[in-house]
Amino acid sequence: MIKIRTVTGAAMTTWLDEAARLRILVFRDFPYLYDGHIDYERRYLAQFAAAADSALILALADDQVVGCATAMAMRGADADFRRPFDAAGANTDDICYFGESVLDARYRGQGIGHQFFDAREQHARQLGAKVTTFCAVQRPDNHPLRPPGYRPLDAFWHKRGYQRRDDLTTQFTWKDIDQPSETAKSMVFWLRALTGQQQRPMSASNPGG
Repeated sequence: MIKIRTVTGAAMTTWLDEAARLRILVFRDFPYLYDGHIDYERRYLAQFAAAADSALILALADDQVVGCATAMAMRGADADFRRPFDAAGANTDDICYFGESVLDARYRGQGIGHQFFDAREQHARQLGAKVTTFCAVQRPDNHPLRPPGYRPLDAFWHKRGYQRRDDLTTQFTWKDIDQPSETAKSMVFWLRALTGQQQRPMSASNPGG
């Protein structure tokens, strides 16, 4: 039986090593192909845990972390993630940024991904956010490490009410498992308005939403 638990503040530090291990494991697969290292992961997650208004969502099987997801106020996110919103003139106080969502392959297909979104969107509402967003790496269809039959998560995200925003992109750098050094990756944002309104949040002509 999987338990979903949201932790905030100092309570997050207890779980950071397990979250770091899981990030390295899951993000090694396509499309991220991330060649991760535990020391970097510990530093990254410690910075996240220290950020104001952040939350760590855990999926626990017998008190072992088999999945995790993160959320934080966009104003505290890394500059690379804030930059396209700042350039659009958006008020980042109105935005909650969703970071990683990783799950051990053995526990997929049980609705845990939906529970991660539910918990993060609840956290966003508690922060008073009007918009939630995350970004996803872009890989070419002919990438040599793309597995046969690979299906992106676009349909799942659409069902959650998220819209892909090709006008909001950034780049982030990491080392791929098949590359000798770090390279910049293109990332595109997906957005959802928490008000339940049907119009696109933060339209390109009206960045304020």
